[in-house]
Amino acid sequence: MYVGFGGALDVAAVLDFVDSGHDLIVAADTTASDLIKSVATECGVDFDEEPSAMVIDHQNYAVSDVDGDHTLIAADELINSDVILGKTKIEAPVLFKGIAHSLNAANTLALKVLSASPSAYSAHPTAKLSSPPSLTGSAISLVSVVQARNNARIMISGSLDLFSNRYMKSSVQKAGSPSKYEKSGNEQFVTELSKWLFHERGHLKAGNLRHVKVGETNEPAMYRIKDDLEFYVDIYEWSGNSWEPYVADDVQVQFYMMSPYVLKTLSTDKKGLYHTSFKVPDVYGVFQFKVEYQKLGYTSLSLSKQIPVRPFRHNEYERFITTAFPYYGASFTTMAGFFIFSVVYLYNK
Repeated sequence: MYVGFGGALDVAAVLDFVDSGHDLIVAADTTASDLIKSVATECGVDFDEEPSAMVIDHQNYAVSDVDGDHTLIAADELINSDVILGKTKIEAPVLFKGIAHSLNAANTLALKVLSASPSAYSAHPTAKLSSPPSLTGSAISLVSVVQARNNARIMISGSLDLFSNRYMKSSVQKAGSPSKYEKSGNEQFVTELSKWLFHERGHLKAGNLRHVKVGETNEPAMYRIKDDLEFYVDIYEWSGNSWEPYVADDVQVQFYMMSPYVLKTLSTDKKGLYHTSFKVPDVYGVFQFKVEYQKLGYTSLSLSKQIPVRPFRHNEYERFITTAFPYYGASFTTMAGFFIFSVVYLYNK
């Protein structure tokens, strides 16, 4: 009896896997199938359509490839993000041999993690160039990542050799550089990137969103215009072993009805609690407390809670308004003048 390994696999099945919140690694080379290229395209990444084209760089190749076709590249154009590649800087260049891809300009979710240098281009290594290459310079991405709106993460690489033991353990020296490294940056690069990819780093969770009137402890069913309130939310980051307090100074809350009426940056106690206080605007209706947080490398947060805001009741308005005192004075002055005029008119002979 023959048992097929893996069963049927198509683009829809792979995308459904991602839509379910799972993470994905897509690695390709010159033999990449149409399935691989179609999956990448759906993720906002386009591989070079020219058959057998590879990334070539005549200035930033590895010294071991000096007599070759300069397709073994010593790449060091890394994204500047501690959350994606870790806090320890990758000193050694990353060895790359594979095909080029570019990011779809319409896709704002894709990021270049490892880029080609300005002198790189994509072409067949042994063929003469009859026309300018379609992909050149920094437009070429060697390794990219995508974080979907459901926080699923995808890594797309144009090289299979990038992950090989041979490249990870190989020494590397970039052409024109006096520095030679006993070990390439591949192992550190792949290890740190995989931590991010599988949510061991940069994964946030938020909860316990609450609000109270100043001086009270219970959450009200509604607010009155011009009430003073306090807002709280807890945010934590996964460290790989446990949830730790997330510390940042750019988390904001919106008090929202059709558009934000209040936008406040939250303060933190550095123990996971974020808070602020503000006055309810002089507009009544159904509002929302909204926390929408998006930061490079971190999972996005989206929380909201609805609350109605009512106007003053008839017996809650101030009896005498300070700003109206000139009008009060004018009224009483008019009354007094009319009284004096009446007395003078009636009793004057």
